[in-house]
Amino acid sequence: MDQIKRNKTDGSVGQSAREDVTAGRNPVLELLKTDQDVETVYIVKGEGKGPLGRIIALAKERGVPVKETTAQKIEFLTGVQNHQGVAAVISARSYSQLEDIFARAGEEPPFILIADEIEDPHNLGAIIRSAEAAGAHGIIIPKRRGVGLTAVVAKTSAGAIEHFPVVRVANLASAIEDLKQRGIWIYGADMEGQSWCQVDYSGGVGLVVGSEGRGISRLIREKCDFVVSLPMRGEVNSLNASVAAGILVYEIARQRLGLKAR
Repeated sequence: MDQIKRNKTDGSVGQSAREDVTAGRNPVLELLKTDQDVETVYIVKGEGKGPLGRIIALAKERGVPVKETTAQKIEFLTGVQNHQGVAAVISARSYSQLEDIFARAGEEPPFILIADEIEDPHNLGAIIRSAEAAGAHGIIIPKRRGVGLTAVVAKTSAGAIEHFPVVRVANLASAIEDLKQRGIWIYGADMEGQSWCQVDYSGGVGLVVGSEGRGISRLIREKCDFVVSLPMRGEVNSLNASVAAGILVYEIARQRLGLKAR
């Protein structure tokens, strides 16, 4: 704790109160030159020229999302004042490839989660934890407009991300089309759909879980072969994304276990 307090006040470039965050122009630039997976680069809005321009260019070359924000946000993120207008969040673990999910499935019909703009790291971590426990083979997340494998996601997953392939793609709609070409049926979790327990989940399954506030985006919903919903009999009209995902993945698991037992 004493070390963290010193990092927050001494203003040393490149230091941070968090181990998964790097601050300062040279440290971030050097980080991007390595093979380390980087979640996001944050820069102060309106300062994307000069040295920061080089960082932005290298980040885009590597496919790392770049987000503009305020100096205060970066100070809050890093815990230091002398951040030089830039910080980078390091991935908690390396991402997998789509082929890793199919390899994990082996002879089984693939069972894949698809996170459509999940923004809360606690939700994504909980979804990964439930999916891994239920026997799913992996999850696909978007490179932008959604949280990645941050330290909070890793902690909330209770270690599941160490055993569960997480694939990050630039275009979620294209990834879904790829899955459909491979014989995967796409099921979207939405309030207006068929009853969740009256749907056949045999065969390859791709389950789409939408964002906390907006649900599944219009484009992704149009890509779904089926839309399934959970009954809402109380006063609230929606469930937490990770809770809904947990219920659905275990219904899919129940049906798959039933097929094996026959």
